[in-house]
Amino acid sequence: MFFLIVVIAALVSIPTLVLFVEVFGALWAGVSAAGDDRVSAGWVAVVVPAHNESIGIIPTLQDVASQLRECDRMIVVADNCNDDTGAVSSAHGAQVLRRNEPDRRGKGYAMAWAIAHLKDNPPEFVLFVDADCRLQEGFLANTLNYCAQTGEPIQALYLMTSAEGFQVNQRVSEFAWRLKNWVRPLGLNHFGRPVQLMGTGMMFPWEVIKSAPLASGHIVEDLKLGLDLVLTGTPARFLPTVRITSEFATTERGAESQRQRWIEGHLAMIVSYVPRLLVSSIATRNFDALVLAFDLLVPPLSLLVAIAGGVAVLGGAYALLAGALLPAALAILNLSALATALTLAWLKFGSDILPASQIPFVAGQILRRFYLLRRLARRGSSEWIRTDRSRPD
Repeated sequence: MFFLIVVIAALVSIPTLVLFVEVFGALWAGVSAAGDDRVSAGWVAVVVPAHNESIGIIPTLQDVASQLRECDRMIVVADNCNDDTGAVSSAHGAQVLRRNEPDRRGKGYAMAWAIAHLKDNPPEFVLFVDADCRLQEGFLANTLNYCAQTGEPIQALYLMTSAEGFQVNQRVSEFAWRLKNWVRPLGLNHFGRPVQLMGTGMMFPWEVIKSAPLASGHIVEDLKLGLDLVLTGTPARFLPTVRITSEFATTERGAESQRQRWIEGHLAMIVSYVPRLLVSSIATRNFDALVLAFDLLVPPLSLLVAIAGGVAVLGGAYALLAGALLPAALAILNLSALATALTLAWLKFGSDILPASQIPFVAGQILRRFYLLRRLARRGSSEWIRTDRSRPD
């Protein structure tokens, strides 16, 4: 039992150490200029996958249209829609591709549909944008310039925000999202390493995306795509100076489905891809694969805190019963390192959205993760789930 608890405490410390290093990298990262918004690169196809998004897609199309050059195209994939998404998109200047395959649902299939259509007249670059996102001014030009400069896939900064007036649980989620999509990629970028794909604000050279394994209904198809690309030697680079944003679901049902999808999908990717990435890093001396394998081991924030806290309780109980202090010491050291990393990240990147007075409410989020873990133990899901974005009554 002693050896088992020590091993558990040591394994749990790995994602904490990874997070600690990434946070320190982000703290040391310099602030670079957004870049020149004058574009000389080739033409871009902006692809917007959309499933029943007629209500919220208009601001996205307006943002995209305002940044297109004459040579660029805006394409909406109306994916298994039973509303007027296609008509609305066409009225706002988009070329509409309608796809009706109810047995093949998910954004990955919609993305693959667009790429197959573009092969007759391929662009030089493809940008994927979700149908509920807002683009910062100059987003397209700066992302294109960086993609042309590096010749690699580019992931721009993607943040999710809470709707005005929403409760503290969404503020906690907003900070967790910043940690995942801003702080950690910024740290990796500071060390010259690649990042995970985030699902929107992703630009690819045509030569990379034309044969990428897109057709998938996986619930975290973006994460899967990024890992597949690193295995082929074309990982994504981070562009933190331009951002794309969207809002969290405004109903509790929608927010819970989002959290469930992200956690289930992330855990499934750990099981499926960490061994493959480790083997690739050894067989092909692919250091980027090794880095992203360790990055993938960091679970969503509330789950990481819940696991670290649970191991600390286990280690403390074993120390009281058996008198062995090493498991408890390892667990407490891990919990302290995690608290330090989160405090530093919060001070620089999160204090504006999550006041110190609201931090104690995080405990409620953590306790809910234990409930989700029980559900995951009973069943698993890898199929795409559309987030409920209906407005609360």
